[in-house]
Amino acid sequence: MVITGPDLTKQPPRSPRVRVGGFVILARLLDKGRATIAAKNGAYVFNCPMDRRFFEFVGINANTLMNQLACGKSDGQVLAWIQKSAPVKRNTQEIEGWSIQEGLRAPLDVESRAFFNETHAAAAAHRVDIMTWFDLLDLDDYVSFGGNA
Repeated sequence: MVITGPDLTKQPPRSPRVRVGGFVILARLLDKGRATIAAKNGAYVFNCPMDRRFFEFVGINANTLMNQLACGKSDGQVLAWIQKSAPVKRNTQEIEGWSIQEGLRAPLDVESRAFFNETHAAAAAHRVDIMTWFDLLDLDDYVSFGGNA
């Protein structure tokens, strides 16, 4: 079976803000997983720390999800599988609260702040609106594929 997905050597994955089933991060994670299976992930890493926050929240592991992607499942099919199989069942309010919280996350420790600031400075030091990890990822994706911030 040929797994289709974005070629992340030519375009970024979806923004972490894009929601699937109300979950932020999931669309991006699925893009990276499919691209990894197809060996088209470029610099993007499946099961990075942000991805692991999603896995922890729903109670599944990366390898199990990757097996679902390897079967060629769509976003909707993967979401249905998560809702059925995840040991931690989340209701709409929990998903919304978690998604809002994730969207507001910013670096809290010195090491993370240093990485954040370095990446921000390299991409667009003049941008004063880059405050959260999602802001930084969207900026970095845009600049990495030729955009001028």
